[in-house]
Amino acid sequence: LHLSIRRQRQMCIRDSLWGSAADLQKVPARGTYYTMICTTDRTDVFNDTPRVREVAWRHEECDLSEISASSVPVIVRGFVEDWPAVKAARSSLSDFFDYLHRFDRGAVVPISVGPAKLDGRLFYNDDMTGVNVDRGNATFTMFLDRVFKFGPQTPPPLIYLASTDVDEVLPGFRVENDLEFGDLDPLRSVWIGTRTRVAAHNDLPLNLACVVAGKRRFTLFPPDQTPNLYVGPFELTPAGRPISLVDFAAPDTVRFPRFEEAVKHAQIADLDEGDALFIPSMWWHHVEATGQVNMLVNYWWRTVPKHLGTPQDVLNHAMMTLRDLPPEEKKAWRHMFDHYVFNNNGTEVDQVPEHIQGILGPITPEAVSYTHL
Repeated sequence: LHLSIRRQRQMCIRDSLWGSAADLQKVPARGTYYTMICTTDRTDVFNDTPRVREVAWRHEECDLSEISASSVPVIVRGFVEDWPAVKAARSSLSDFFDYLHRFDRGAVVPISVGPAKLDGRLFYNDDMTGVNVDRGNATFTMFLDRVFKFGPQTPPPLIYLASTDVDEVLPGFRVENDLEFGDLDPLRSVWIGTRTRVAAHNDLPLNLACVVAGKRRFTLFPPDQTPNLYVGPFELTPAGRPISLVDFAAPDTVRFPRFEEAVKHAQIADLDEGDALFIPSMWWHHVEATGQVNMLVNYWWRTVPKHLGTPQDVLNHAMMTLRDLPPEEKKAWRHMFDHYVFNNNGTEVDQVPEHIQGILGPITPEAVSYTHL
């Protein structure tokens, strides 16, 4: 999901979507945020959906290893409420605008823009040959000015910066606004925009999402609900990961009948400025930002060694090599995977001397290098 700014080529966004150059001179006035109604509240599908469990820890008091051990999502209320960025966002749009501009060095950033009629939804175009937004690059200065100008409109256009390295976009921001992860080295990403709605998707790393500005609703599903979420293609996706094709604002239960079963297992997390949400690996999450100006900083990390690689590669290769085998061959390979991977307990290699176990034994960097996996 991470998009490196240094790899981006300069490309202009159409002026018709940005507005006129004179608009840049209009700095937002002081005032309070209004919040739009979540689209998932426009249907009664989620009326009985339970809320995510909450805890109240300040980050200086919290052991992140305790949170990351959770197998279910957890809301940490007020976790980053002492960040200066959160305080500025709570004060006014003008104060928040000024605070972010302190760190603006004119970096070129990848952005998505679309008309107000999208209602903030990032999705496919009508024939699913591409996405429903225009994508390109702009300076962070121009992007931020447009977000603050158009965000307060009713309804606003979609203007969105997703999953970009905090240090590249806002150098120095983490000096005042960051979390301590000890020996872990998380990927720190920033998400800024007007109202947005991102389809349900999952991520391999553990995820701690911290709301800096605006409000966010996460609708979450455990990994075993994959069959009921009607996931789209792997190669072409608006979110960097495969997404659910169900529109949560108006679920089509005729086209997607099993979605009703997924809803029975859903949880909802409503977050305000300063709140954080822990999302375990591979949990599906639909994300909606409903403030005038929205900003989130998230931390992605894994607790397993980097040399183990990514399971997504295994799934991709399995679909290309195993899925279309004759049934009896697939059954044989299922037994192999169960024996060596999913039901392994160590006894499957007892008969092999330790010095020649190779990948049958503990996976070390040396074993990975030796087998060229």
